[in-house]
Amino acid sequence: MNFDLLIKGGITATPNGIAEADIGVSGGRIVAVGSLSHAKAAKIFDAKGLHVLPGVIDTQVHFREPGNAHKEDLETGSRAAVLGGVTGVFEMPNTNPPTTTRAAIEDKLARAKNRMHCDYAFYAGATPQNVGALAALERMPGVCGVKAFLGSSTGTLLLSHPDDILAALKSGTRRMAVHSEDEDRLEARKGVRVTGDPRSHPMWRDEETARASTERVLRLAREAGRRLHVLHVTTAEELPLLAAARDLATVETTPQHLTLAAPECYERLGTYAQMNPPIRDARHRDALWQAVREGLIDVIGSDHAPHTREEKDKTYPDTPSGMPGVQTLATILLDHVNAGRMTLERFVDLTSAGAARIFGIAGKGRIARGFDADFTIVDLKKTRKIENSWIASRCGWTPFDGMTTTGWPVATIIRGKTVMRDHALTMESQGAPLRFVETLQPA
Repeated sequence: MNFDLLIKGGITATPNGIAEADIGVSGGRIVAVGSLSHAKAAKIFDAKGLHVLPGVIDTQVHFREPGNAHKEDLETGSRAAVLGGVTGVFEMPNTNPPTTTRAAIEDKLARAKNRMHCDYAFYAGATPQNVGALAALERMPGVCGVKAFLGSSTGTLLLSHPDDILAALKSGTRRMAVHSEDEDRLEARKGVRVTGDPRSHPMWRDEETARASTERVLRLAREAGRRLHVLHVTTAEELPLLAAARDLATVETTPQHLTLAAPECYERLGTYAQMNPPIRDARHRDALWQAVREGLIDVIGSDHAPHTREEKDKTYPDTPSGMPGVQTLATILLDHVNAGRMTLERFVDLTSAGAARIFGIAGKGRIARGFDADFTIVDLKKTRKIENSWIASRCGWTPFDGMTTTGWPVATIIRGKTVMRDHALTMESQGAPLRFVETLQPA
């Protein structure tokens, strides 16, 4: 046996369990898993004492390009991703201009080529004006699906009227992702916001704003017969609704909503804790952890949404919502693994296998023969402090600055190429568009 890359002696997470196993890679794919002590390879990665996990896939990032490159762009965002152990990302459509046309999608794909360090796919954004085109847009190469903002957030995308939501759900067949907040309630409750006090953010965007929207979109999705993915779920009240809709709905939450809690995070971080939907009190955080344990949460995405310090330092509510997260996603969750809040098997499911399963990512999401050689190699015992100086995102900050975590990615391997080793990039951009089983292109 002769491989391009041989990963030796690691504790490897395969469909057969987590145990010591070697991995042989040729042509960017896994060709052997098991005891390969006598094999030869052009390159050998000694993984003794490390865990070799399927490559982490972050299914919700906002890399801001085009239109807001002062916050982030495709190069800096993907650099942050691979430094944090992330091998693939789904990038969101609320850019300027928004990603709502074939030309806009083609522009993003062109911008990504030879610049992005990880693999990537882009969402097409839904608007009342383009619902008739969504079925074609979702089938373009490099597109992960359709994203609809049911409540206003960063950018101009909005699909809030029930007739428009239903029309979008009826246009196309792939799983549609939604930001679920009720726009009418958001407008009616703007007076709840207290100038200079970000603690009022979750009072304005309250539990009912999320619950009512999720109840409505689940009803409309069932009427349309359309699979749905509800992004960044934050409330205890939404969880029973989602549990009753498992035949059509999948569920995401974020590391922020599993780690931070109001009011403490607003008192400590101010507007740097402001995001949509908001960080809520510990009752909701506890409910989300219960949903993780019960298997109701399908995937964890970072909702990486950077803004500059200058923008965040304005007076609430004249401050943007969002925080960076792609670079810290893995270590924050591995710290929860070490604390006993989730198993390592659950980490793999929430950050890799789950994403591949619910979105039908071709050749990704598991360490098995024939799959792409994407690995997040981690030192579960490594303890290190998260610091703003480590953040590669153009915004240069993280809400987790000063937090010490145990469990860190030490290498990122994408299609057999080591792109990060010991917290440093090791080669130029190697990213390529992700492929999906529902939209495979002819050879």
